[in-house]
Amino acid sequence: MTAVAAAPSSVDAARALAERLLDTSVERRAHSAGVAARAAELARAVPPAERELLVAAAWLHDIGYAPDVRRTGFHPLDGALYLAERGWSPRLCALVAHHSGAVHVAPAGALKAFPDECSPVSDALTYADQTVGPWGRRASVQDRMAEMLRRHGPDSAQARAHHRRGPHLLAVAARVEARLAAGPPRLTPTR
Repeated sequence: MTAVAAAPSSVDAARALAERLLDTSVERRAHSAGVAARAAELARAVPPAERELLVAAAWLHDIGYAPDVRRTGFHPLDGALYLAERGWSPRLCALVAHHSGAVHVAPAGALKAFPDECSPVSDALTYADQTVGPWGRRASVQDRMAEMLRRHGPDSAQARAHHRRGPHLLAVAARVEARLAAGPPRLTPTR
């Protein structure tokens, strides 16, 4: 009798897709791997049933930068559209679309097809992205925001939205850090 291989997890599939799509950008691939590793560390801040979703979304959050994925030029939307067209879960697509306060930078109405959730998972994804810089190196949220503003420049959409997006990112960081300090989420018994 031959052993049947286990089906790959969504994390394995997400990692394989991200590595394939980002294969021409060593820096972006290293960042995505670093964000996924950071998300795995932060997973204790989300309910156990959502940890795999968090890490899969972390792997996929920047695939919209890939040349084969780029359509609108707004990487969160491009990544979400690509994933949706290929049957990934609507929730994962929405997490990719809205990661790191994308709504503050997006053209008006651009993300309307993807519901924006305010949850421990969306917070942990954003925090993971905002605490890992280029090349997968750890950074503080403040250092990461400063790096992003330098990289995109003072006339960029990111710079124009920073007065809204910056406070949002700091609020997300505070929520994640509070959840981590409080310990793992408790399951509420049902009646």
